[in-house]
Amino acid sequence: METLKDKKVVIEYPTSWQYKLVGLTKTQLQNAVKEVILEREHTIKESKKSSSGKYVSMNLDLVIQNEDERLFIFDALKQHAHIKFVL
Repeated sequence: METLKDKKVVIEYPTSWQYKLVGLTKTQLQNAVKEVILEREHTIKESKKSSSGKYVSMNLDLVIQNEDERLFIFDALKQHAHIKFVL
């Protein structure tokens, strides 16, 4: 019997993709995005603050050309010192 866990989502590229970023400040997140994606066209919008006010989250939207690019950007964002979490 096939389960949901066994099914792989098929993504058709190019596609619009959103990464949710969590960090300490809006400015740090904006600067981190610029360092990772350079001059690439994108939008970044503030999402929420944690209930304690310690963290902020922002949504990064951009067009992704293929799976390798999607994973590369995810890993680069995840490894940046000013980004605490990437979803």
